[in-house]
Amino acid sequence: MSDLFYQAHGRKPVLDQALGVYMWDKEGKRYLDGSSGAMVCNIGHSNDGVLTAMRRQMEKSTFGYRLHFETEASELLAQKLADLMPGDLNRVFFVSGGSEAVESGLKLARQYALATGQGTRWKVISRSPSYHGCPLGALAVTGYTPLSAPFAPMMQQMPKVPAPRAYLDGLDPEALATGHHYADMLEAKIQAEGPDSVLAFIVEPIGGASTGALVPPPGYMERIREICDRHGILLIMDEVMTGAGRTGTFLGSDHWQAQPDIVVMSKGLGAGYMPLGAVIADERLVAPVLEQGGFAHGFTYAGNPLACAAGLAVVNEIELGGLCDNAAAMGDLLLARLRALMQKYELIGDVRGMGLLTAFEFMADRDSKAPLPAALNAHQRFVDLAYARGLIVYSRRTRDGSEGDHILVCPPLIVNTSHIDEIIDGLDASLAAFSQDIHFALKAG
Repeated sequence: MSDLFYQAHGRKPVLDQALGVYMWDKEGKRYLDGSSGAMVCNIGHSNDGVLTAMRRQMEKSTFGYRLHFETEASELLAQKLADLMPGDLNRVFFVSGGSEAVESGLKLARQYALATGQGTRWKVISRSPSYHGCPLGALAVTGYTPLSAPFAPMMQQMPKVPAPRAYLDGLDPEALATGHHYADMLEAKIQAEGPDSVLAFIVEPIGGASTGALVPPPGYMERIREICDRHGILLIMDEVMTGAGRTGTFLGSDHWQAQPDIVVMSKGLGAGYMPLGAVIADERLVAPVLEQGGFAHGFTYAGNPLACAAGLAVVNEIELGGLCDNAAAMGDLLLARLRALMQKYELIGDVRGMGLLTAFEFMADRDSKAPLPAALNAHQRFVDLAYARGLIVYSRRTRDGSEGDHILVCPPLIVNTSHIDEIIDGLDASLAAFSQDIHFALKAG
């Protein structure tokens, strides 16, 4: 028996150790971490440089409350992040995770509006499907019904626009007109809500768990930036999953000319070594808030020196190891290999992604885009089959969380061609068993 509980019944093997892209359980079985945990372990496990930096910091201090002390680790990491941001994003607020980062970004945007005489602005438009975190504020901008519906009476639901799922809507995902079509839905929503009531638009530059590595069509990101500018609306980039090199650039939004007003980061920033996240904003947003009495928000572990020392070492490893470039190169290879598997297995209806944020989606029929029956729980079936073969991947459902099973394949940024071969071999064997399993299930049903 275990006294722990998380999301469901069931037990997993006990983790013994992890190194690089591999993990071992107490029985000695080896697993390839093909999803970087939950798209977290960007630099792999047990990196010597990070562990050394953490030991050094632990010998000095493990905690210093931000109202009592500044810490060298937090100052250095803030400076490093400011240097890596586009434009004038140079003010950093540390948190302990992605949900905290999103909450903090939303509250900073609102306090900026109040400090600058724009108190009518409070609505934050987001997309559906989307995922921005589990606390009630972040959940209000999340478009994923299974997670939000139970708590709907407890929160202020925010307006949504459709995510640019061109492949499901029968549109050309490579056409500029398609990008403008989806971006113009934001314009229409702003007009419907009343421009003076809209505070911000929050968006994942490349979709995460809710849409399975969805890459926006050409022109989409630039058009939403233009729309936000025209209406005085803040653009918040949720880089919790896409940041820290995951897509081949330090920020996922760096692929487009669409500079954010606020960036929220986590996951790969701490890379699994310590809980860490950050909000990075333009000075023009922060200065009025501080002048009006300060940011009415905070967390006990904000700017924790041990977490920041780990984060600084992680970012240094990303830079010194050329991991953004490696993510781009290995991502191209991984996508090509996944597309080859799509030719082999009819159940794969779409392959997508950028860098080492990639996914494939199961479909009952490619032409109609019909999903597999939800009752089959196909995404979890596949994850379990791969896990039994020593390959860890991640799954969710594309279509508002109710159907449309997709598998995220997002290994650490340190992978090489040999690791990609091993991932593909594991996927191939799992897909063969999965196809047979689904065939019998459909026949029986």
